[in-house]
Amino acid sequence: QCLLSGSWRSDTGCRMVVFTVGKDGSFSGSYLPGPAAGNSEILSSPLKGSQQDVRLILQPIFSFTVDWQHRDTTQMSVFLGQCYVGTNGEETLHALWLLREASNSSAEDWKATR
Repeated sequence: QCLLSGSWRSDTGCRMVVFTVGKDGSFSGSYLPGPAAGNSEILSSPLKGSQQDVRLILQPIFSFTVDWQHRDTTQMSVFLGQCYVGTNGEETLHALWLLREASNSSAEDWKATR
């Protein structure tokens, strides 16, 4: 069974901490990008998410949002992925993400999502 609560580190050095996952699958925590993010102005940022019921599926799908705490910009990311348990019992998260930055006009909308 994959347990999402705890501390996770990505290949690029990002760190995610998930507090206790509720019975309804909801969770909260914090996210801090690693050195690869290249922006020292980013602070530890709050995250909120949910996962599938682990009583129904042992390797649940999850999603969460990060409301970035920047000093000078407004950004939010969404992550969607699945938690896998390997044959050795090690848990691994695989996720895709989108980053959205606030734009000043609809003409700039095209460059606001990465």
